[in-house]
Amino acid sequence: MAANSDTTPAIGVDDSPINTLERRNSLEKHLQTRPEEQDLKNRHILLDTNAAPALQAQQHELERQRITDSLKKGLSHRPEKDELVQRNILPDSNAAPALQGKERELSKHMRANSLEKQLQNRPSPEVLIKEGILEANENPLADS
Repeated sequence: MAANSDTTPAIGVDDSPINTLERRNSLEKHLQTRPEEQDLKNRHILLDTNAAPALQAQQHELERQRITDSLKKGLSHRPEKDELVQRNILPDSNAAPALQGKERELSKHMRANSLEKQLQNRPSPEVLIKEGILEANENPLADS
């Protein structure tokens, strides 16, 4: 294994001098493409504040606290689940949320089937006239 070190090339540090003109041109090129301060503020890279840098952290913390307080206030006025169910905002269901859509669909089909069954067993207008529920002139199927 020691023979392996004889065949590897020696890696050294580049001692060549840095060309100052190339470095200056490169720096100028990067400065020309540098984004504007307002663009950095819009992208939330720089803080958009007029406060001194020493106070920016405090200002950020105060803003965060204000948002937290506002959120807590909004949540404290939030209606209870029972009220939302009464107002038909939330479904009155004990099913898992993933199954509630299927439950609504099943309920809809069951109501449609029940209505269809009741319409099939509906008495004819003649039977209703014989039983005295309708009068002869109230026959809904008779031509006017």
